[in-house]
Amino acid sequence: MPYDPHRHHRRSIRLKGYDYTAPGAYFVTICVQGRACLFGAADRGGIALNDAGVMVQAEWLALPARFPTLRLDAFVVMPDHMHGIVVILEPRAGDVHLGDAVGAFKSLSTNAYICGVRQHSWPPFGRRLWQRNYYEHVVRDEAALNRIRSYIVANPARWAGA
Repeated sequence: MPYDPHRHHRRSIRLKGYDYTAPGAYFVTICVQGRACLFGAADRGGIALNDAGVMVQAEWLALPARFPTLRLDAFVVMPDHMHGIVVILEPRAGDVHLGDAVGAFKSLSTNAYICGVRQHSWPPFGRRLWQRNYYEHVVRDEAALNRIRSYIVANPARWAGA
């Protein structure tokens, strides 16, 4: 079937006119392609990460070293997705855009996962490790930030209990 822009388009969830390089907190959710459980499993009301999940966590934690104006807040790696709060600090010319940080994370973790498949027999994936897009939400105030932190912290127990 040929490409038809009226049928084959994705609706943007971004705020129109919002500058995603602006200082502030952003809640992101990144899902594994096909929601495959590649990073761990439910374990006694929580999540037990496997080696791939530990790698994903390490790649997430390494982002501020690549992007000095970025700080990480609450985050969690789940078997088939991850949630995190990314804080962009006062920007300087040419500094990080939220999409740059997420793109770098997805690329680096995909490459590390491919190495894990080859060297440690991790389960292979299809064309992509991560879904093409990701969910993002601009955190507008301290109350919202605290609600999102609570959601992230409670996510493993909710997921394991489902």
